[in-house]
Amino acid sequence: MLRLPAFDFQPARSVEHAVALLAVHGNDALPVAGGTDLYANMKLGLFAPRLVVGLRSLAELRRISFDSQHGLRIGALCSLDAVARDSAVMSHYPALARAAEMVGTPEIRNMGTIGGNLCLETRCNYYNQSAEWRKAMGHCLKRDGDICRVAVHSPTCKAINASDTAPVMHAYDARIALVGPQGERSVAVRDFYNNDGARANVKRADEILTEIALPAPANGTRSTYRKLRLRNAFDFPLVGVAVTVATDADGLCTQARVVLNAVGSSPLVVDAAGSLLLGTHLGGEITADAAEEVFKAGKPLENANAGLLYRKRMLRVLAQRALEDVTRPLR
Repeated sequence: MLRLPAFDFQPARSVEHAVALLAVHGNDALPVAGGTDLYANMKLGLFAPRLVVGLRSLAELRRISFDSQHGLRIGALCSLDAVARDSAVMSHYPALARAAEMVGTPEIRNMGTIGGNLCLETRCNYYNQSAEWRKAMGHCLKRDGDICRVAVHSPTCKAINASDTAPVMHAYDARIALVGPQGERSVAVRDFYNNDGARANVKRADEILTEIALPAPANGTRSTYRKLRLRNAFDFPLVGVAVTVATDADGLCTQARVVLNAVGSSPLVVDAAGSLLLGTHLGGEITADAAEEVFKAGKPLENANAGLLYRKRMLRVLAQRALEDVTRPLR
């Protein structure tokens, strides 16, 4: 049985207190919200903080509000279950509700937070193993080694972004609020992730994610999220497709965005697919053509629990189904 290493735990009294603790203790401290990702990785020996700073006491980060002019604001400590069940999210941002609902099990969704899911550690079959397994293999670029076991000539780690909510937030053009010793800064989700599995995002070690802001959806906006996984009741995505479109009064597409996850270290925008949809009446051959562009763009590697050729082929299938979702009449 894998056990947690010894560590000190200190609940934060405020956002400022949490930031101060992280700043003082540096690399010896890590924040925790739901703990569904961090504690599992600590058991594998991937992290060994001397101090864990608890954020669950920060009630002000568990609020969801919606305004038809300014959009949606979600506190980073809102549980995934709360996001999935929120009436404003379900009505105006259905792809987000769907993505949150597809994370893990009910127990994980009750514990896990939206902020934690956006900051989910990148995953790889060579990384998410016990310390003994990784030592026998010779370690990898992401932890203690000097080569990427998936792509041995790559200068960067190829661990994948497996966050279900990340591609959806990207498709909605959301922004993230980060608070650190120098104050608060706002980062667009499209700029938050690095295409490097070892340095997954731009959040500094002494910063915490406090809020996610989504703009008000344009008239005629439709969205969806499709996910492939080994077990439909559980599991991280093998591939995922988020789609948002908007149409005018004549039914012509005025906005379109297709974003993939689990095919790289950051969500991947398929610009060619979105461009094909613009100015068209969605459906028919144009949908198949856009799905083909997704197939061309997605380049999964052997770093997840399914073969890359299967994942590659399923990108076309999931994209086709997602695009069909947004071409059906609104319910």
